[in-house]
Amino acid sequence: MESFDLARVLKFLPGIVLGLTVHEFCHALVAHLCGDSTSKDQGRVTLNPLKHIDPLGFIMLIFAGFGWAKPVEFNEQNLRNPKYDVIKIALAGPLSNAVIAMILSVIFSIYSSLVPVYQSHVTQIISEVFLYAIYINWGLFIFNLIPLPPLDGSHLLFYQLRRFPAVYDALYKYGSFLLFGLIIATFLTKINFLPIWPAIQYIGGGFLTLVGYSG
Repeated sequence: MESFDLARVLKFLPGIVLGLTVHEFCHALVAHLCGDSTSKDQGRVTLNPLKHIDPLGFIMLIFAGFGWAKPVEFNEQNLRNPKYDVIKIALAGPLSNAVIAMILSVIFSIYSSLVPVYQSHVTQIISEVFLYAIYINWGLFIFNLIPLPPLDGSHLLFYQLRRFPAVYDALYKYGSFLLFGLIIATFLTKINFLPIWPAIQYIGGGFLTLVGYSG
């Protein structure tokens, strides 16, 4: 078993906090803008990380590489156009992580062109913090689009399945167990039941190359 690496955790902590906070803030903000005040009343339309981070999900993200934040609640009946607003709210979080990853990639590309990564120990640490944050946010983008509860992708799928009550009910009841089963199986066996990391590498590395980072 790998030993706990505190230095490594401290390097990717900023990316986790940033990604989870902005992700949930965007869910809450879009829900509020679409007419439902639930998230606003619960104090979720804020960039305060303490309002969004779920302790267990946070720990899982650090130790297992998969995790979650505190879900943003909304009342579908209060939305102005439920059919489309549910999709907007669901997509707001993952898309915010993609935008963060893109912005950080551009900043990091400029930084690395001006300051050699291995110029000093400090510049190497800064570079690692950037890269962790970039790949973590791509990971949150991809992971949350999986169409299983409690992930955002489930909202996109479930809204289309309401015409099939039996399928809808089964996925709603057992989808989260399937998700956690796949996560645990991947973690214990090292078999990639959820091929997320290859997708993260492909998209993250590809975008860095696109914005001029040569590695």
